[in-house]
Parts: sequence; structure tokens; C-alpha cells
Amino acid sequence: MPIQHRFAPPRFLLDDRQQPLTVAAVTFVVLVCLSLTAEFVWSRWNARDAQLSEKRTATSNMARALAQHAENSVKVADTILLGVVERLETDGTGAASLARLHKFVRAAELPVLFGVFVFDADGRQLVNSQASGLSKVNGAVRDYFRYHREHAGGLPYIGQPTRSLSTGEWIITVSRRVDHADGGFAGVAVAAINLRHFKHFYDSFDIGVEGTIFLALDNGALLVRRARDETTNRQNIADGPVFRHYRANGPVGTALLTARADNIERLYSYRHIDGYPMLVAVALSKREILASWRTVTWGNGGALVLVVAALALLGWRLIRQLRIRERLTAQLCEAKQALEAHNESLAALALHDGLTGLPNRRQFDAVLSAEFNRAMRGGTSLALVMIDVDCFKPYNDIYGHPAGDDCLRRISDAVSGARERAGDLAARYGGEELAVLLPLTGLAGAMAVAEKMRNAVKDLHIPHAGNPAGIVTISAGVAALAPARGGRAAQDLLAAADTALYAAKSSGRDRIRCHGELRAA
Repeated sequence: MPIQHRFAPPRFLLDDRQQPLTVAAVTFVVLVCLSLTAEFVWSRWNARDAQLSEKRTATSNMARALAQHAENSVKVADTILLGVVERLETDGTGAASLARLHKFVRAAELPVLFGVFVFDADGRQLVNSQASGLSKVNGAVRDYFRYHREHAGGLPYIGQPTRSLSTGEWIITVSRRVDHADGGFAGVAVAAINLRHFKHFYDSFDIGVEGTIFLALDNGALLVRRARDETTNRQNIADGPVFRHYRANGPVGTALLTARADNIERLYSYRHIDGYPMLVAVALSKREILASWRTVTWGNGGALVLVVAALALLGWRLIRQLRIRERLTAQLCEAKQALEAHNESLAALALHDGLTGLPNRRQFDAVLSAEFNRAMRGGTSLALVMIDVDCFKPYNDIYGHPAGDDCLRRISDAVSGARERAGDLAARYGGEELAVLLPLTGLAGAMAVAEKMRNAVKDLHIPHAGNPAGIVTISAGVAALAPARGGRAAQDLLAAADTALYAAKSSGRDRIRCHGELRAA
């Protein structure tokens, strides 16, 4: 019997009756293998797209949180500067004014601030919120000082990153110009933000080993950068891929870009800061984003027929992605809470009338309640002066509402300047009415203060053809009360002062009337 060759096909394959079944089996196996391979390739490619899409959403959300954080940080500093400039331009730079201003900037200190400083027109430091006190370092060498000296206007200026002259720490400055009454340059008010404030916040984000976060000015000057290699943190990136994409596509975007510094392709999401010349960006390395995807793909490549194992691995990968999403969600919640805390800080600062710069009705009501309770506990007197501008509606009709607004500002400045103590509160009560709260003051003292305010307004000599006096005048009603428990309420003091104001208006205007010393009961 002849020996069959080892490579010869089995005899059943040579049987014509068996060939269709064999072909069908081979075809089935091939089709199953091709189907599994196609399914694997298709599923893995979609997983890659999903991974990138998920990270696009995550980086976009991080960029939004970072932009809001930067905007709030700068806005906090700028809001404080507005108050500082208003006080300087209103109260001047006398010793008493600077002492009050120093108390204000010390009281306004927030974690975001490195310090608040004021320099006169020669660069000498007038106010320093830091505990070390005034520095002899001349501020005229700084770029913000040169900028404000050469540019008039009320817009803030964000300076280049620089080292503090006093401590050597890296800071960025938000500054505003201070003017004399004639518009001449009087100096600069500066709020310095320590760059560590941004660095600590950026460190709270999970961006991997090769990820990066940066904050830069519109001119490309790099303010803060979190990256594995931070030796280039002070370079200019105006010609970098992010800024080129930003100039071509607008203030918000997400794109895969390759950095020039390290030649790493990253998924960048950037946002321009609303109202300020700054751009923030966050990036995750594409290699790190797809690292797990590559691991799963290569690990499952030789086990296509192991459907259960493949499903188990895909399930594990899904759980892993959910955990990553939960971690990112938790980080975004923390960022949201931080932003809400900053918004609460801003709300606490927004208690002043936008037209006059005085405390508004909301702050007045809060202070009145607090001072009333304090006077009740201490058994002291609390006085209130209600002020109304005489014939103010005819003034608006004759000179126009813009002139009326300017008139109110000047009157408010005069009334506020006539206060005798820092604890006295002058507020805009509503319309053309002002209210002055005088703690620890009796009726006689309040009458003297009201008279001083009346004369201060007359000394402005604001023409008013609709007023018999020919100039703008005010009338005031004065009331005083020593509160007692179970006795009169704060509203009684308001009503008494308002009644006295009505009497002053009824008896000819441009005068002071008092209700008399209210009894506690």
C-alpha cells in the first residue's frame, strides 16, 4: 500500500461530495474571522474617537473654569482699585486721607492679592497694604507706571509678569491711573496678584505628565504655565500654535496642536478672558489620552475569538472611563465651588451706588440695623440726617439728566467730605435723597454736621435757574434717638428724620430742621 505524502490533503477533501461542505466551513470560519476583525477594528476606532471626544469636552470645561477663575481674580483686584482711585481723587493724599485709605486696603485684603499699593506722580509709595509698611523702592521704573503716565483714561492695565521689588516673588499687576482734579497725572494705584495663586489652582487639575495649563497676555507674554518643563515659563508665545489658532478662529476653541517647545501633540482648549487682555489654555497629551486605548487594542489584538474576554475587557475599560469621568466631574465641582466663593466675595464688594460711589440703600439698611442694635446695647445716641436736593426735578428739566447726574455726584462728594468721623456713613437713599448715619451723636451734634453739609453744597456754587437761591441747595431733616429694648425701632428714627426733612422743605428749603430728641419708649 503506498504511503500518503505528509502534505497531501486529507482524502475527504478529494471527495467531490465533501468539497461543498468544506468550502462552506472554511468560508464560515473566514467570514467569522473577518467579521470579528472588522468588528474589532470598527469598535476600537470608535473607542478612539470617543476618547478624544470625551477629552475635548473635559478640556473645554476645564478651560471655561480656568477662564472664569482668571476673570474673577482680576475683577476682584480691579474692583478694589476702583474704590482706591475714587477715594484718592475725592479725598486727596493728605495724612488723614491716606490713613483711612490704608485701613481700607488692609480691610480689603483677599487671598488672591499679593498687595495693594499707591504711588504718587514721582513714583514714591504712599500706601502699602502689606504688613511691612511703606517701601522706599521707587515705582516709576515699572511698565505700568510709565503706561499710566503717558495714557489718560479710566481703563485698567495688566502688566507683564515681574518680580516684586520687596519680596522677589513673581506677580502680575492690575493698575489704574489716579488723576488730579484738572485731569493731570497724580499717580498710580496697583493691585498685585501673586502668580502662586494661579499655580495652586492649576495644580488641582489632573492633566497628566505631559499636559499643560497656561495663562498669557494678548501680546503673547506668558504669565503662568504648569508643565513638566517649566524652564520656558517666561517666554513669549505669540507665534505659538495656540495663538495662531486663536487669531484665526476666534476667542474660544479646541484643537489638536503640536507645541514648538517639546514637539508633543496635545489636545488644546483655550478661552479668551471676557473684558481683559488675557488668554487661558489647557492641554492634554494625545499620547497620554490614547495610552489606555493603545494598551487595550494591542492586548486584545491576538484574542479576537475570545468574545467573552473581549467583552470583559471592554466592560473594564468602560468602568475605567466612568471613573475618569467621575474624577473630572468632582474636580469641576470643586472649581465651581471656588468660583462661587469668588462671586460671593464680589457680591460683598458690590454695595455701592454706581452713580455717586456712596454706599447704596442696601448697605445703608444693613448698617442702620447694626448701629441701632449697637446703640441699644451701649445705651448711646444714634442720629440720622435725611438730605434732599432742592428743586432737583426742575434742574433735570433745565440742564438735562447728564448734568443732573454730575450734580448728584458733586453733592455726594461734598456731603461725604463733610463727615467728621470715619464711622459716619453717608449713603444714597434713593433718587436725589441722601442719608447720613451718625453713631454716638446727639441732636446738637447732628445739627452741626447737617449745617456743615448744607454749607459745603452751597460752596459748590452750582448754578440752578429753577431754584430761588440761584444755585443748588439742599434741605435736611435731623433726628436722634437713644434706643432701648422694647422701645422704638429703627424705622421710627427714619420716620422722624423724614418728617423733619418735610418741615425743612415746607418752610422754604435750604435749611435744617430737627424733629427733636426722640424718647426711647
